[in-house]
Amino acid sequence: MTNSSPSVTASDESQPLDRPPLLVLSSISDAWSSALSAKFNIIPSSSPLSTSTCAVLVSGTVNRVNSNLLDQYPSVRCVVTSDAGVNHIDLEECRRRGVLVANVGEAFSKDVADYAVGLLIDALRRITMSDRYLRNGLWVTQGAYPLGSKVGGKRVGIVGLGSIGSAIAKRLEAFGCKISYLSRKPKPTANYRYISNIIDLATESEILVVSCSLTKETHHIINKQVLQALGKEGIIVNIGRGAHVDEPELIRSLVQGEIKGVGLDVYENEPNVPKEMFEMENVVLSPHRAVFTTEALSDALQICIANFEAFFAGKPLLTQVLAD
Repeated sequence: MTNSSPSVTASDESQPLDRPPLLVLSSISDAWSSALSAKFNIIPSSSPLSTSTCAVLVSGTVNRVNSNLLDQYPSVRCVVTSDAGVNHIDLEECRRRGVLVANVGEAFSKDVADYAVGLLIDALRRITMSDRYLRNGLWVTQGAYPLGSKVGGKRVGIVGLGSIGSAIAKRLEAFGCKISYLSRKPKPTANYRYISNIIDLATESEILVVSCSLTKETHHIINKQVLQALGKEGIIVNIGRGAHVDEPELIRSLVQGEIKGVGLDVYENEPNVPKEMFEMENVVLSPHRAVFTTEALSDALQICIANFEAFFAGKPLLTQVLAD
């Protein structure tokens, strides 16, 4: 995943011909463009060479890799996404065509985990709202801001114990939180309680942190029944994908006091966020920034470069999601 920035504008004539050709469909920053150009002959989508290029860089915020795109670029045999998630890539279609797929692996995991914990602390301790309270002069006119709730000792259910979920669990364990998790199957190396369905996880938890991949099975995994099972003292933190949460049901639950609060970094129809949330004092919002640190983006760039170098050298991709 790369930060929003101008698209690649390199021309065929400006690129060295002795470097492997790389089709870039993603919008990338100047830093990414410079680093990739040092290793590869960057082919923009407008180039006549684009349809004969075998490796392509994509981003989930810009591209959907499906049969239409692969028909448009029939020579592609390697897709590398600048994201950790691959829900924008039709893996079955890539498998059918013998197209390799790689992501950026765990480049973003630690920073996203930090951000998830930050959202949780904010939702419980009401940091953002107390900041707003002070700035609006209300400390002087109305006195002390209402009490928040402690983090330590909370029962936390993590939905998806992959690299991000595991990093979140490790961080919250240091706060003395009691960790349970839901995953496709138990993790043999995890020292946390495995719960096999989302309703039971919600029932057993005070906090749900959503960090799973977006699939047909996890679409709206946080729904009315889950919110009711979580209960009035419950907190939702979502740093996965917006479509994990049924937003109308979430709003209804917040308005009616059926859950205590939320911390959200992702939304179902980005960048459009339900306006009902804007004035709620039990809602912490951020504009899909959990992955974005200077360090994480630099790491992701190096992983993308290494994957393409491996492909052109006939070696296994470093962070391969799908083999041919």
